[in-house]
Formats: sequence, structure tokens, C-alpha cells
Amino acid sequence: MKMIIGLGNPGKPYEETRHNIGFQVIDQLASEWNAPLTQSKFKGMYSVVHRPEGKVMLVKPLTYMNLSGECIGPLMDYYNVDLEDIVVIYDDLDLPTGQLRLRQKGSAGGHNGIKSLIQHLGTQQFNRMRIGISRPPQGMKVPDYVLAKFGSEERPLMQEAVEKSADACNYWLSKPFNEVMNEYNK
Repeated sequence: MKMIIGLGNPGKPYEETRHNIGFQVIDQLASEWNAPLTQSKFKGMYSVVHRPEGKVMLVKPLTYMNLSGECIGPLMDYYNVDLEDIVVIYDDLDLPTGQLRLRQKGSAGGHNGIKSLIQHLGTQQFNRMRIGISRPPQGMKVPDYVLAKFGSEERPLMQEAVEKSADACNYWLSKPFNEVMNEYNK
């Protein structure tokens, strides 16, 4: 089984914020596959989808961003999912708005959700899909920026990034992740 994990924060106040772009990709896939996240276990919501390529789990941790690993580690253990069979989707301040960057390993880069995953998985080697949200404007604090909604000029770029990320996830179902990287890091 493959597991597609979108990072974000649960609850209405956080919907459509920069920090919740991972949740938006999961919502896009759930809509495309007609697979609402109706199951709950280990502090997360998920859906197991039977695709022609095999079983796929869509996951949203409900632990809040900084504790994402508390959901994912136990869920992977329970369903016996291998590290190479996950992809984690999240926001990245160091990429331009809407830019997609895929990697197979790396540090947390200051992202607390990824720090939590590294801590709970015991490794930095797992597939990632980073979606650029750019840096905050001068004088704005990072927490305020990531928890704010996208501006009207950013929304079309982010919708395109969500769709492209969902396409990359679909592609990954039948290809090795390094091929997906070669295709989508262009």
C-alpha cells in the first residue's frame, strides 16, 4: 500500500491557509477519486482507496502541524507501510509561490511538521513534495504568514500547484519516485 500524506492544521480557522496546502492536495485527490476521508485512527483522518495500481491511503494528521509524526508513525506501523511507499506534501517558505520541488530525503529545513516526522520515523529518508509559498513580506512574522490565507493574486498559482501535485501523486502510483522527481522538478 502507498500512503499520500498532506500536512496541515485541522479546523475551520486554518482552511485555505498557506500551512494547509498539503491538506488541499489530499482534498483534491479525495475529490478526483471519490474517496472522502471518513476513517479515523491514530489522531488522523484517512481513506483507503483501491486503485488499478494498488491500494492507496490518503491521510491528514489531525495533531496540528508540529506533531504530525504522532499520527503518521503509528499509522505506518499499523498498516505495515514501508518508508519508500509514502510521500509527504507540505508548504515551503524557501520556494517561490506555487513552485513544486520533490525530494527523497533531507533535513527538516526549519519545518516543524517535518521535524516531527523525522523524529517519529527515525530517518530523514522519505519522499517529499514541497509546495512553495514564498517568504513573508518585510515586517511580518513567519507564524502569522503561514497561518494566513493566500492573497487573491496567489490563489490561481496555488490552485495550479495543488493540481500539479495531485497529478504527480497519480503518476507516482505506477512509477518509481525518482522518475516522478525527474518529470515534476523541471
